Amino acid sequence: MNVTPLVIALKTLTLVLGGVITYFAFKAYRRTGSPALRSLAVGFGVVTLGAILAGLADQVFTVNRDLVLVIESALTVIGFAAIAYSLYAE
Repeated sequence: MNVTPLVIALKTLTLVLGGVITYFAFKAYRRTGSPALRSLAVGFGVVTLGAILAGLADQVFTVNRDLVLVIESALTVIGFAAIAYSLYAE
């Protein structure tokens, strides 16, 4: 079974939804100046970026899949750390 089209579709949805969430979080930050919302926007942006970079590295640049997984996981951790921080920032 070839899962490549499914992976491409899911990565595309990740880009769209992550981009929308990042946009609205950043828009809310600009409106309020809240550092928490800035951290939230950065967090979602990094998670989205990680998913897209991993998809590009795997499909376009044919990077080793183990390395792709490490890159995506590392950016997900960094993004979630920023999101978690945003929940505690004032």
